[in-house]
Amino acid sequence: MERTVARVVLLDPDERILLLHGFEPADPASTWWFTPGGGVEEGESLEQAARRELAEETGISEVRLGPLLWRRSCSFPFDGRRWDQNEWYYLGRTVRTRTDTGGHTDLERRSVRGLRWWTSEELSATRETVYPTRLAELLRTLLDEGPPSTPEVLAAEVV
Repeated sequence: MERTVARVVLLDPDERILLLHGFEPADPASTWWFTPGGGVEEGESLEQAARRELAEETGISEVRLGPLLWRRSCSFPFDGRRWDQNEWYYLGRTVRTRTDTGGHTDLERRSVRGLRWWTSEELSATRETVYPTRLAELLRTLLDEGPPSTPEVLAAEVV
């Protein structure tokens, strides 16, 4: 079953992006960085899901949200099952940089090591795994050219 996911490319006043540091619960050495976001619940719009997930995962609710930047399909194994997702990425801007993980779900408490603000340069230089895999390039284009006029369709990723 494919689930719809709303994600947020959250930028602070210094144009740093906030990423979560995830890991496989059964193999904590398997790690990656990813944008805040999660599944759209029944009756929720993409925007409502993006705002809810951002607040739950980061503690940040003071955000200017929009527009939609990208969408992608992905499939990956995690926590003993395969996840098939159709993801929508919103641009978010905030002046708040202090995070709070108190709203994490049980699964997030078992699979998220922390959060970090990244500069575009740091993201481009890292050798760590980041999803979507082209995030450094996409962020640089966003910062240089602004948001696309319509959401860009990213290549599907199957892990």
